[in-house]
Amino acid sequence: MPAPISISKALNLRDCGYNEDWLQEQIAANPSIIGLGELELVKREKAQSSGGRLDFLLEDSEDGSMYEVEVMLGATDESHIIRAIEYWDLERKRWPQRQHTAVLIAETINRRFFNVIQLFSLSIPIMAIQVNVLEADGKRFLNFTRILNAYEEPDTGRDSSSGSVDVNFWQEKAPWAVEAAKALLPIIQPHFPGVGMDYVKSYIGFYLGNDMCFRFHKRGSGKALLRFCATDTEMPEIRAKLDEDGIPYTVKNQRVSLTVDKKMIEAKAGLFTEIAKLVRQSWKL
Repeated sequence: MPAPISISKALNLRDCGYNEDWLQEQIAANPSIIGLGELELVKREKAQSSGGRLDFLLEDSEDGSMYEVEVMLGATDESHIIRAIEYWDLERKRWPQRQHTAVLIAETINRRFFNVIQLFSLSIPIMAIQVNVLEADGKRFLNFTRILNAYEEPDTGRDSSSGSVDVNFWQEKAPWAVEAAKALLPIIQPHFPGVGMDYVKSYIGFYLGNDMCFRFHKRGSGKALLRFCATDTEMPEIRAKLDEDGIPYTVKNQRVSLTVDKKMIEAKAGLFTEIAKLVRQSWKL
């Protein structure tokens, strides 16, 4: 017989005796509690050229992406949304090579403002997170729930701004990444006929025409970071295959990232063949 499940109820933070400063302290001490991964605190109350202060600038140390976070106790309003977008815009201009996402955190996001944020998300990477206190069995828990994800086009295009280089550039920079890429190429070629390998300063990419199917980034200790995109239809099977082989990976915005080297790719050739098939299905080729 399954164990009994406790029934919880949501409480208002102020009614529990907590204010916005307290909530910000919890986020500053452990940014991962907001549910966006293992983020690091770059700056709290960061002064802006507009005269305001950004509540939090957070960074994903794995890919360098940044999150401009605005926190508000109670219900979100127009000024909360405008501040978040304004600070997001200022920071992306300051760090143009990074990926930036505006994040709104509030206790309540009513239907009117949810619809507004959703409309903005079609052109601006913005997400909304609802925070409250849950009470169950006499205990209270701080709870963050993502209610709107940022929309982002999968990164599948050729990035001409990155600067084309030749293989010699990568042989000096990270020869192990070249080895890993060359080990994967014959595995995916049967499923991506005509695929080509292109070298730019920040990555090694596999392309069909102007569309990218796989990308390698430099990592230390003889490793490379392999990235590829898949649709929601194929993603569960891709994840299941990686889990079955016990391979660590992350998924963000339909993009899978995993650490590889030549030896690992050759040893797992069967797995990468199956992944290539599923990525191909995503492209509906």
